[in-house]
Amino acid sequence: MAGGLKAKLSAMMFLQYAIWGAWLPFLWSFLSDFRNMSGDQIGYMFAAGAAGAIFGPFIAGQIADRYFATEKFLGISHLIGAVLIWQLATIDTFYGFLIFSLVYGVVYSPTLALTNSLAFHHLPDRDRDFGKVRLWGTFGWIVVGIAMGHWLAGAHSPEGLEGEALRLAQVAGKADAFKLSAVLGGVMGLFCFALPHTPPSKSGEKNATFEAMKEVRLQPLLTLFLLAVPVSCIHQFYFVHTEAFLHKTLVAPAFFETVFGVGGGGFMTIGQMTEVAVLGLIPLVASRLSRKTLLGIGLVAYAARMALFAFAQDSSAALLLGVALHGLCFGCFIFVSFMVVDEETSSDVRASAQNLYNLVIVGIGIIVGSKVAGWVADWAKEDYQKLFSVPMWAALVCLALLIVFYPSKKRVAALHAARAS
Repeated sequence: MAGGLKAKLSAMMFLQYAIWGAWLPFLWSFLSDFRNMSGDQIGYMFAAGAAGAIFGPFIAGQIADRYFATEKFLGISHLIGAVLIWQLATIDTFYGFLIFSLVYGVVYSPTLALTNSLAFHHLPDRDRDFGKVRLWGTFGWIVVGIAMGHWLAGAHSPEGLEGEALRLAQVAGKADAFKLSAVLGGVMGLFCFALPHTPPSKSGEKNATFEAMKEVRLQPLLTLFLLAVPVSCIHQFYFVHTEAFLHKTLVAPAFFETVFGVGGGGFMTIGQMTEVAVLGLIPLVASRLSRKTLLGIGLVAYAARMALFAFAQDSSAALLLGVALHGLCFGCFIFVSFMVVDEETSSDVRASAQNLYNLVIVGIGIIVGSKVAGWVADWAKEDYQKLFSVPMWAALVCLALLIVFYPSKKRVAALHAARAS
């Protein structure tokens, strides 16, 4: 892979995920403790933000696969998104915040799958090269998470305040996360026009989404897509509740605060750091371990993380280990699943297929997961053992379903041979 191409694709991933990581970990505590919204109301906000993934396959994927260069579509989307998310820093009404979150989700969510599609289009070797490029998205998430932690410590920690009063002052400062995201979105929007040209395909059926749907009905994609909904719900539990949980519960050594700043967002970047290691290792093990095995490792990590949060709250080491398991959760399930989607679909519908999977895991899954996370939070009433036991058991059920229904490596090869003949 040429150095210039690698640099551009890596910078694209860095900015793509820095935009998201700047505000997502802080949203629950900001809306709950500063805007005084209920768990059910906040669930609507997370769900609204995911709504764009529902429209992605039918709008963004179709346009990128058939009519419009992907890099130009990305550039326009990010410039519009930057204007929208800046407003969320100051909107203080439920319906105002909901409407802007919904519109922003429609604009931003499809870009997640399209950056994957653009990268896959230009990478010489998917297994070897995609991990090296995608891990820069994780670096982006780490940088903005730590930056916000230090910003809250420096700019929103008034002298003389301590305890709950200090925490609430820091929560109010989390409004700046939306402004940071907007600045990064503007930079990304302009940068996209310098990305490698990725023209639409003129071949195949007129509607790429419908063609992609035909391929999704086949194994192993069928099982993967069905599992993606509950796994996305479990994934969303982590991002909805962990920052506030760590901000209230974690008592870490002073050294950790020096590194990560204050609030749970900085500490959550430990998960992205382990994600970097996992993404770096996947190219080395992808040819040795089956996709089913890698997906199973991810589900075991999901269950273990939630178990630590539920039953080891008095141990800072256990909580930080739970955060660190995010690398295996994301790398072995979410990352590998996007690889499966790419390798199991034909070349002229891959953008639409990626957006269909995005619809499930970033759209339907997050919408359902956000609402469930809000309901469970209202039910648990800050009893974190009850709260995190729900996704723990759900992950174990998903693992059992994967073992039973996802075809083995030999079975996948046999299915490919049968289709080719």
